[in-house]
Amino acid sequence: MSADELTLQATIKPDSSGNVQHDPCQVLRPTDPCAIVIFGASGDLTSRKLIPALYNLYINEYLPDSFFIVGCARTKFNNESYKENIKSALKNAGVKELSKFKTFAENIYYQSIEYDDLTTFRSLSNVLNDLDKKHGTAGNRLFYLAIPPLLYETVVNRTGQAGLSAEAGKDAGWSRIVVEKPFGSNLKTSLQLNSILQKNFSEHQIYRIDHYLAKETVQNILVFRFANSIFEPIWNRQYIEYVDVCVAETLGVEHRAGYYEKAGVLRDMFQNHMMQLLALIAMEPPANFLPEMVRDEKAKLFKSLRPFDVGSTEDRVVFGQYAAGTVDGKRVPAYRDEPGVDPQSLTPTFARMKVFVDNWRWQGVPFNIMSGKRLAEKSTRISVQFKDVPHSIFRNIISDSISANRLTFVIQPEEKISLTFQAKNPGATVCLQPMNMEFSYGADMERILEAYEKVLIDCMLGDQMLFLRQDSEELCWSFFTPFIEDCEKCVDKARILHFYEAGTWGPEALNEIKKP
Repeated sequence: MSADELTLQATIKPDSSGNVQHDPCQVLRPTDPCAIVIFGASGDLTSRKLIPALYNLYINEYLPDSFFIVGCARTKFNNESYKENIKSALKNAGVKELSKFKTFAENIYYQSIEYDDLTTFRSLSNVLNDLDKKHGTAGNRLFYLAIPPLLYETVVNRTGQAGLSAEAGKDAGWSRIVVEKPFGSNLKTSLQLNSILQKNFSEHQIYRIDHYLAKETVQNILVFRFANSIFEPIWNRQYIEYVDVCVAETLGVEHRAGYYEKAGVLRDMFQNHMMQLLALIAMEPPANFLPEMVRDEKAKLFKSLRPFDVGSTEDRVVFGQYAAGTVDGKRVPAYRDEPGVDPQSLTPTFARMKVFVDNWRWQGVPFNIMSGKRLAEKSTRISVQFKDVPHSIFRNIISDSISANRLTFVIQPEEKISLTFQAKNPGATVCLQPMNMEFSYGADMERILEAYEKVLIDCMLGDQMLFLRQDSEELCWSFFTPFIEDCEKCVDKARILHFYEAGTWGPEALNEIKKP
């Protein structure tokens, strides 16, 4: 069933008199019953993100009336021991409301599986068929790959070979698969992964997740741009000086050294998260707010990215790696001293690059994209810097220059949108003062879905708006792969890698890139 054909049910809440009220602005509740199958059920992602998200959806009555969850992994759990494992995961995730866990657990099962053994996948198929009858889930299945990327191809192939990817036709049960990033490590491996996926699933069944897109402020970007006529006329090169896209983390590599040593900041953050944020802020308006039309415009934007000149990128890019320092008042080790990291590692943990979009709207406007680990604070934001007024009539009566307007979308740690503008300071003389107009998702608003909660609901609804399409994924890899390979082949990688003290905003070499 396509997103356009969905029958959506608004969340139903009784009022103080017990009468049912329908609020169309509340969370849309999936009406299709379904089975949720998690491969990698004993792993970190499942414990920290997926199980808490599913439980929160359950206690807020956002899951379908009929559902069940099957955890699959190599670990030798049985149903009861896995339920205890889930309860511990919820406690560790800070979930305090466990009064409904008993009824939630009635829908949870465990199936031990060997990822390279087709027999265990066929056993899983038999279990799902039996549970479909017990719970009345009509053969609808959502498969979530919460496993290391090196297992993607094996599990996708076994899922298809066991017949689990098959859809019997309209209204006869759907099958969908959710794939976490990274989607390959370069263009070649991305094409290979997509080939395996599409050998076993059709594109409408594939949900390539980028949880950043499910954050409220990120979703608000398109509404802000295209539902307000005061902004769209000035959203172009004539009025905008530059755009900053920043994703700063205070955490280090943590337990991901094995992955991060091979990936680095470009593969980990730029090829996916950063490109998606760029697309939302720079894409053209779709004819309608429908998943395929929005994804069409993203693809057009990626086709307009100006390629890097291989061999001479230093005027547009700065790389860094964190040294020892202080973060949140605590001393932290250098990246090279983290467990599992090569003591001579040249893997970048920080990058800032200047990207250009070669089209009519954005020609010549730099998009400054920055991301790094162990920085001064955790912050994700997009700042749109407008140009100075063309002629200041106040130049003879004020000594300071007038700051240009700035629009900022703050995604983390708060979720808000702010606009900076000039106003007269109260008093007898003309003194200008920057003022802030701000919209914030405050505590008085309805409960905001966490990113993984939103992602899971959209998967059950069959809404691919916030998920990546194959062509966009390959276009992003086409843009980054030559650049990444050029950097990795550089005979003097140490020269282009700048060290920065943990707890700062990156290497001093940032000053070498003129802003904007």
